[in-house]
Amino acid sequence: MEIAFPWPMSDGEWLAWSSAAVTVLLGLFSLFAPRLALRLLRLAPSERHPEAVAEVRATISGFYLGLGLACILLAQPLLYMALGFSWAFTAFGRVVGMLSDRANTPYNWFALVVDLVLAALPLAFAFGFVP
Repeated sequence: MEIAFPWPMSDGEWLAWSSAAVTVLLGLFSLFAPRLALRLLRLAPSERHPEAVAEVRATISGFYLGLGLACILLAQPLLYMALGFSWAFTAFGRVVGMLSDRANTPYNWFALVVDLVLAALPLAFAFGFVP
């Protein structure tokens, strides 16, 4: 198997690649600045539980980096579909939280729009809406 960096060639690939690149950047940010990432997510680790910061490095950055890099390095439509579904379910979880946890805040509305855009870009390519 030959490994080469598959550069996006079409508009649809650029959309999907852009979503993957943002995902990787969010993963790097969470890996190298987990306390700032928690602050931006409106979360605060307890002094009694310093492992919360490690959880950001492990779970959040690991997932974002793993899926985002897989999409960028392999450039397969099914991987882009997985990326789109992941962001779509992130948006779904945010909507559920807004409805059931009284989290209807401007921050969550902005984050919902970002989640939906990051979901729509790779899904539009994976489903063939943008060639």
